[in-house]
Amino acid sequence: MTQVAMTDVTLFLREFARTRRDTGAIAPSSPLLARALTRYVIPSPGRARAVLEVGPGTGAVTRRIRASLGALDTLDLVEANPRFAELLYRDYGGDERVRLLTGLVQEHELGSYDTIVCGLPFANFEAGTVEDIFGRLLAALRPGGTLSFFAYAGMPPLRRAFTTGGARERTLAVQAVVGRTLDRHRFRTETVFGNLPPAHVHHLAPVAPLLAYAG
Repeated sequence: MTQVAMTDVTLFLREFARTRRDTGAIAPSSPLLARALTRYVIPSPGRARAVLEVGPGTGAVTRRIRASLGALDTLDLVEANPRFAELLYRDYGGDERVRLLTGLVQEHELGSYDTIVCGLPFANFEAGTVEDIFGRLLAALRPGGTLSFFAYAGMPPLRRAFTTGGARERTLAVQAVVGRTLDRHRFRTETVFGNLPPAHVHHLAPVAPLLAYAG
């Protein structure tokens, strides 16, 4: 592991322990998860593309996105965690194609994008917040655009089994919102086993074509 990667992991673990509700993940996305999340960040020579990443954390996925950017492309990053935002500014502040927006995605006036990659921990939020965020992101997609996000494999049944009372009601409400969103907009799901923990990556479109699964 490189020194940069080790520093990212250390910061991520520290922030997970400090702000577990907002960080969600226990480690940065693996290269395999990053590849799946950026499946539809496709180079288009001669045409300016706009990409949005929400919840980039320490930039594990961001690095892959930026590597694919052409001279005319732009990348907006929205990060609520001040420590992660500071790291992102250090790494990407000198790239005029990259714009860093700090705070919650709901606080910003979004542009229109060809591709959106979302790393937010929806399972930790209130159902109304999840519905609002999905609505905003899907509305920000250009025709033919794609929204990609992930959820840890096996977590929904575990949360249902080990939560009670108000926490269980919140969990069920969030899962219902995510389920409705997938039913309406998903066109592909792929499972990434080479991540800690394994994850399902869902790809959505404003109006989903025929669903296709990939292992």
